[in-house]
Amino acid sequence: MKDEPRILVLSTGEALPNKGGSGFEQMVLQSRTNPRILNGKIVAVISNHQFGGVRDRAFRLGIPFEHWAGPFTAEGYQEKVAKYQADHTTCSGWLKPVRGLEPEQTTNIHPAMPISRFGGPGFWGHHVHSEVHAAFLRGEITQTGVTMHFVTDYQNPADYDKGPIFWEFPVLLEKGDTPDSIGAKVNKVEHCWQSYMLNKVIQGDIYLDPKTLTVHYRGE
Repeated sequence: MKDEPRILVLSTGEALPNKGGSGFEQMVLQSRTNPRILNGKIVAVISNHQFGGVRDRAFRLGIPFEHWAGPFTAEGYQEKVAKYQADHTTCSGWLKPVRGLEPEQTTNIHPAMPISRFGGPGFWGHHVHSEVHAAFLRGEITQTGVTMHFVTDYQNPADYDKGPIFWEFPVLLEKGDTPDSIGAKVNKVEHCWQSYMLNKVIQGDIYLDPKTLTVHYRGE
């Protein structure tokens, strides 16, 4: 691996300018702090929205931006990783299925927990928080959270979001919460912790055995 790990970010954001992409921006800013929270170089960000908020943030931050309309095939993802010579690919609000990448070098952050219930096909974007809110009103849950996991390839759509989890952070739900307020709570946690936990992966403090798909923590 190079002295400074090269990080490729996949971020859908929103289609409208100045909307979405806040997680991507926080990773960039936290790679520029002193001391650095994220010890890696963000070499590019890719979005499936051509003129959305991710593009605006990338231009403002001086990060190369690429619009990718698909097809989102294994070969397509592999071409992007090779193009930017990325050591690690991380998804931050990326709403497309990821195929064909090395799982130990690919991570995702998911705005809910447990991901076994609030993950998989259809559980992305604002819809996740609506489902969490509905379950809370039914008295089925008292908390949601943030999940980070390695991204494994899959053949069955039901296996989407089933990669090995390496970090979870619970977020309590309260009377009066709405899908929007839940999203804001979760987003705050993501901004505080995403870069820190990603750094542990790219520095090797947390790593995945690609043969057994077992997560290991240095010093355990």
